[in-house]
Amino acid sequence: MSRVGLLVLLPVVLLLAAVPAAAPGGHYLPAAGDNFHYFEAWSLGAGEGNYSGYTEYSYVNGTVGVTAIAANGTDAANYSNTDTWGNVTGAFYAWASSGTFTFSAATFRYVDGTDNQTGYDGAPVWFYMNNSLPVGATFTLLGTSCTVVSTDQPYSDPSISGGNVLTIETVGNGSFARDDIYGAFDATYTWTSFFDPATGYIVGYSYIEHDVNGPNGFTISDTLRVTATTYPLTAAPGSSASSGGSSLSEGLLVALVVIVVVVIIVIVAILAARSRRTRLPQHSYGGAPAFGPAPPPMGAPPSVHLTPSGEPAVQQIVIRETVKVPCRYCGTLIDSTATVCPNCGAPRT
Repeated sequence: MSRVGLLVLLPVVLLLAAVPAAAPGGHYLPAAGDNFHYFEAWSLGAGEGNYSGYTEYSYVNGTVGVTAIAANGTDAANYSNTDTWGNVTGAFYAWASSGTFTFSAATFRYVDGTDNQTGYDGAPVWFYMNNSLPVGATFTLLGTSCTVVSTDQPYSDPSISGGNVLTIETVGNGSFARDDIYGAFDATYTWTSFFDPATGYIVGYSYIEHDVNGPNGFTISDTLRVTATTYPLTAAPGSSASSGGSSLSEGLLVALVVIVVVVIIVIVAILAARSRRTRLPQHSYGGAPAFGPAPPPMGAPPSVHLTPSGEPAVQQIVIRETVKVPCRYCGTLIDSTATVCPNCGAPRT
């Protein structure tokens, strides 16, 4: 079933999918107007040692779109993201980022700039691959070597009524030494990604990272899925979704639904923008999250010391109360431990 990007309302006629263009080598060539919207959820948890009980989270609503195609095969594109971040202490930040960049449909690499991927200038892009690669072929996403494990893997897509879409499934593994705001850790990760077999564009991914340093450690989970595209995804066999575009009546229905969703999103975004002032920069992929001008998130919670460093422990002081009784001769109140009355000199007993 054809779908429309949430941030760009296209005429209804564009809901009828065109036949994807292919390069001489067989892979899809991006076209001006290609656009996808995605939702990403990032979390840090399962802490041990110093990180026991500590958690972080981040949510991203993002869009990547191709705006123009140059004669040399370099594609101009833009990106736009709205992000939120928080942790178990109640700290919370919200920010937005946008910009332009170029990438090559021949090398699958960033050419000039990135979609806010810190440290990945010139690296292979994360959102587009050679869709003609067979099972067993290897390629690179950002800094991770990946292998094609399936070219017809069903992938659950909640935006398609009644079914799944077919995808190219790829898996990459890696390790690195983390030494940043979180501390020094040995990190290992697995990155499983799913791409549209007709275009090579990203459909979704799951990234799991484990960081360990002796008794201390934590786990990072990062999941992403597209929520709208300007091109049709391929319905899996048995799915009620159409793999070749919708009829005009279906397109009109989809357009109406998208318009309602966009209106709701715009209203929510306006209300959220009024209540959010602090900013953090965009997330990064493949380990080592990057933080920018605003304060970075907290690391492990500090140890609690009941006695201040350098000061002696507080000594316990006990105050004892003595019972007083009246003198049997003169009535003066005297200590119960006294042997004689201090007033008349008579014995207490």
